[in-house]
Amino acid sequence: MARFLIVGGGCRGLRLARALRAEGHAARVTTRDPGRRSAIAAAGAEAVVADPDRIGTLRDALDGVTVLLWLLGTVDDEALHGPRWRMMLERTIDTTVRGVVYERGTDAGAALTRELATFNGIPHAVVDARAADWLGETRAAIARLL
Repeated sequence: MARFLIVGGGCRGLRLARALRAEGHAARVTTRDPGRRSAIAAAGAEAVVADPDRIGTLRDALDGVTVLLWLLGTVDDEALHGPRWRMMLERTIDTTVRGVVYERGTDAGAALTRELATFNGIPHAVVDARAADWLGETRAAIARLL
């Protein structure tokens, strides 16, 4: 059983959490809105109230996680694909995280993923937020990392 941290717990994040749960894995899903806890629990995941704009709120959520998924590709916020993502990647070095999936928000974010993950020897994948079969592509990326 692998443990996943899904940063970006919108509709697609919850679909992925359900799929991971059906495969016997555990998932934590972040939300900025405490009112979404019940929807996350209904998907079979653990809810974590955290804000990717405040990386410190995500630190404890990494505990015991095997794969980190940064699913913010549809969020138009340069900081989330640049300095915040860099900070998150740097903070995963001394954790149990053994793979990262970045949902392409910017080309620079994808390049940053490759650069830092390669430098630190962490397997990684970049997925397209607008892929026709997003769930299939994301699950295939996870399978390659496991």
